[in-house]
Amino acid sequence: MIDRINEYKAKRKKRQLRRIIFAFIFIGFATLLSWFFESQATTTVLLTTHKEGVKRADKLQEMLQSIDVITGLDAIYATPLRATQETAEPLSKSLSIPINIIEAQDVDGLIDIIMSKHKGKIILVITHPDTLLKLIIELQGSKKIDQKTVDELNKVFVVSVPWFGKVKTLQLQYGS
Repeated sequence: MIDRINEYKAKRKKRQLRRIIFAFIFIGFATLLSWFFESQATTTVLLTTHKEGVKRADKLQEMLQSIDVITGLDAIYATPLRATQETAEPLSKSLSIPINIIEAQDVDGLIDIIMSKHKGKIILVITHPDTLLKLIIELQGSKKIDQKTVDELNKVFVVSVPWFGKVKTLQLQYGS
């Protein structure tokens, strides 16, 4: 009878040990999986053209604040052109984010920077109308946007680049 009790206790300890090992394996796997999905997050690129005048730049800031995207903004890029920097300035000041200067013609370089330095983040790019359309296409965004739409200078294009799946492009209008 004592042998059976000892045998029962030994089996019980083995079961407890297996449960503990399984729990550690499960926790480790869950941690690894959550890290993987977090590192593969969606990169959101806000693209717009430069605006002439402070009022239009302020309207851009108001519009972005109203959709609550601006609070999560991680980086601002603008070209050396004064108008693009003036458009970015109100956002830069209100969020204390520096304006990164990039060459307008270096579309591939900008995309490389965005996808390597800012993967999974929200980035604002203020550029020229002719470059904006190239950026949307290179990010695999909508091919239905034409140059005439971009030339209106009152649009913001939101290009969401997921780690897996289809790239989505939203077109927002502000001001007149």
